[in-house]
Amino acid sequence: MRRWLRPLWIILALIFLAEAWLWDHLAPVVARLVVLVRWERLKVRVRKAIKHLPPWASLIVFVFPLILILVPLKFIELWAIMSGSWLIAIFFLAVAKIVGVGVTAFLFDVTRDKLLQMGWFCRIYEWVLWARERAHVLVEPFKAQMRRYFWVAPRLLRLLKKMMARLRRRAQGA
Repeated sequence: MRRWLRPLWIILALIFLAEAWLWDHLAPVVARLVVLVRWERLKVRVRKAIKHLPPWASLIVFVFPLILILVPLKFIELWAIMSGSWLIAIFFLAVAKIVGVGVTAFLFDVTRDKLLQMGWFCRIYEWVLWARERAHVLVEPFKAQMRRYFWVAPRLLRLLKKMMARLRRRAQGA
């Protein structure tokens, strides 16, 4: 049974790592965009407002804007897919991913201290960090194998091309 579940776990780990990679790589891009828009004042105001809120209220501050922004984008994606407009669906998927990462990073940065005061949230946060590390450990042998393949495969192709060229020259010369 474990043999059959291993590919599923690797696929789930790859999806999890892809999301983590997007988070790691889109967060700085979104941060640059935020700097361009000059949201520092808003960030300072939100931080001051949250400073006086209890942890459960900061959870509402964290989740509510995500729902207000991402749910409509997801409905647009769904509508585009159902109407066969794949490019529009892909566009809104990308927009939702960038906006989602941006809003989540902004709100989590502002609310992190209050959210981590809640035991259950702290446990979930620690579990996500653990799962991310576990996914890296699970996928590392697969990544190493792919690196070896992509290191060897181009060299084998070049070698095969050289051999084919030699064979052609011999066949033409004979």
